[in-house]
Amino acid sequence: MATRAVGHSPANVTKHLKGIDFPANKQELVKHAQQTKADQDVISELQGIEDRQYGSMADVMKAFGKERAQGAAQKGRPASQARRT
Repeated sequence: MATRAVGHSPANVTKHLKGIDFPANKQELVKHAQQTKADQDVISELQGIEDRQYGSMADVMKAFGKERAQGAAQKGRPASQARRT
């Protein structure tokens, strides 16, 4: 059975962005996560998203999903398997 790294959970990312004011850019998201003592995996996930302004948590999660799907495609896996590591 494959295990999943804690930082790779979208719920873990949202947990560490709780309380952030939107709109927020990528650097603000990373800084907020660092201030909430997020694991390095969470920080890395946020550093991997597109560098732009995000209007809501849903907007961040869309970018998070897009980044994961692109990463899976680069590894030759279907996006549906991107969550399994």
